[in-house]
Amino acid sequence: MRIAVAGATGNIGALTVVALERAGHDVVHISRSLGVDLLTGAGLDAALAGVEAVIDATNSAATDLAEAVEYFRATTRNLLAAEERAGVRHHVLLSIAGVDRVEGDAHYVGKQEQARLVAAGAVPWTIVPATQFHDFAAMVVQWSEHEGVATIAPLLVQPIAPADVADILAEIAAGPPQGRYVDIAGPDRQDLVDMARRTNDARGHVVKLVPTWSGMFGLAMAGDVLLPGAGARIAPTTFEDWLATQR
Repeated sequence: MRIAVAGATGNIGALTVVALERAGHDVVHISRSLGVDLLTGAGLDAALAGVEAVIDATNSAATDLAEAVEYFRATTRNLLAAEERAGVRHHVLLSIAGVDRVEGDAHYVGKQEQARLVAAGAVPWTIVPATQFHDFAAMVVQWSEHEGVATIAPLLVQPIAPADVADILAEIAAGPPQGRYVDIAGPDRQDLVDMARRTNDARGHVVKLVPTWSGMFGLAMAGDVLLPGAGARIAPTTFEDWLATQR
């Protein structure tokens, strides 16, 4: 099956390419670095020729709400329009578990707009909401670290291994559209501060962690907001399993 991956050089996208190729699919890599620009639409028609399904694993680093919404709006519209012209039969979107429960966060609001466009579009779709990834705590530390100190919110999460996300996306793309898929999550709940500490220890990274709600994640994400909903699909890889690969 010929399947395209948007964001093919990113964290999840690259793993999804591997999972698809391992399953014997013909994979088309969609990325600006490879000459296909979702923001302008340049190269999309040629890339999607003969493609039966598209997995959208794109991301945005925008921290401004309006900028994030415009990025996801423009890229999603361009991608869906090109898919419709090419006769693509299945659009698979990687979303975030609980995305509709968070207001005011630029990334979440952008992802909400992305999902809205997919659900309203003409291409049959599956939206896959995933919890935070096992490497999320380390990324938060990287974003906030300054002179050996990093602020981090004590979020309650149920993280999932990036490779498990990729395997599920590859599996779903090869099947029929399913609409809104159940949340996908890892097997155990974790405290984000503890995750960061353990990841830093495993990688030999020395940094002082300061738990706070005054950083990029506020009280709107406290409690069970980021946890998977009822009936979630639980992936096999534990945080401890993933952590062992970081040493």
